Amino acid sequence: MNIVEIINKKREKQQLTKEEIFYVINDYVAGKIEDYQMSSLLMAICLNGMNEDEVLFLTDAMYHSGESLDLSKISGIKVDKHSTGGVGDKTTLILGPLVASTGVKIAKMSGRGLGHTGGTIDKLESIPGFQTAMSLESFEQQVNDIHFALVGQMGNLVPADKKIYALRDVTGTVDSIPLIASSIMSKKLASGADKIVIDVKVGEGALVRTLEEARTLANLMVHIGKNANKEVICVLSNMDEPLGTHIGNSLEVEEAIEFLKGIYEKDVYELVMTLGTLMVQMGLQISEKEAKNLLIKNLENGKGYQKFEEFISRQGGNLERLEKAQKVFSVKSVKSGYINQIHTLKLGEIVRAIGAGRYQKEDSIDYGVGIVLSKKVGDFVLENEELLKIYVHEKDMEIGRILECFEIDVHYKEPTPLIYEIIK
Repeated sequence: MNIVEIINKKREKQQLTKEEIFYVINDYVAGKIEDYQMSSLLMAICLNGMNEDEVLFLTDAMYHSGESLDLSKISGIKVDKHSTGGVGDKTTLILGPLVASTGVKIAKMSGRGLGHTGGTIDKLESIPGFQTAMSLESFEQQVNDIHFALVGQMGNLVPADKKIYALRDVTGTVDSIPLIASSIMSKKLASGADKIVIDVKVGEGALVRTLEEARTLANLMVHIGKNANKEVICVLSNMDEPLGTHIGNSLEVEEAIEFLKGIYEKDVYELVMTLGTLMVQMGLQISEKEAKNLLIKNLENGKGYQKFEEFISRQGGNLERLEKAQKVFSVKSVKSGYINQIHTLKLGEIVRAIGAGRYQKEDSIDYGVGIVLSKKVGDFVLENEELLKIYVHEKDMEIGRILECFEIDVHYKEPTPLIYEIIK
């Protein structure tokens, strides 16, 4: 058995065996398979796909590539939430503390940015002093104490995914359904949560572009969960425009703070309430109505924000020193009309290009750069009225590229719904 034969086999659209998949994963983690060889196999998978059995084998191999967490020292039901990635997706920053404020235990591992999509770890590391690494003992203690802790992939947990995740980001293999499913579910299974809610982003700004693909991914992850005796619920949500108004690491932290203080965009509110209600239902074993009312109550009485401050402080962060780029440019519309579309992928790539994301896995992040939208899809804009502000440090951006992201017309077009469906 060797890697070249396996690459050729997948290139020829043949099914890989469990033994072949375990061989690849184990030898890649051990350094016996080079990055360029793994990149070739990832591209073959991206182009030719995998069947259900192959995805189960791949998830299992990645899960067994390292250790898994035993969270039995954390009392109660542990609920986790994951997003497949989008532009402006700061929901974890809001949901974690808000749901934890109701008494639900959340022991969460998150990842860095992937492609044009932002990563929760990068966003939290934009907060000076915030620590995204801690010992298992400290992690468990924090969840027991304040009900919420969030770290990067710790210790030797799913090392295969850690290596493959970074490689996918820079090899054009981000949007493969088998790779997305196995990456998410290997981490979720290894992280020890009892129940999992997954936000499957759909649309131009997401890794998954069509509802059909999103349903395939969601059903696959629910199936993997059932196979491992874990309850998994997937929410299919619209990513044809950025979520909220802020795009960029520290800017998204700023919007999360505003939300928890009661100032929010309706799309962020709808998504937070949908995902949060499911999490509270699962964690406290209560009805949908009771769960939603509890979230609304803790948002309005400030307990959600208090929990956010407690969480940030506990992990060493200083919110008073949040970085923001000093160069700020206002981009204005060249005509009047309704905004019928924002090309989210293009906008995400612009934010990545000014330093908020990576092109190489070794690239550093410029935490203070990004975009704040003044208008959203469905809004009317006047000629010479502001569409957005762009925050930059050293890198400049052609205004024409930004204006190309907005489709403006005299005729109003009904926006598509935010929540498409829920798959259990």
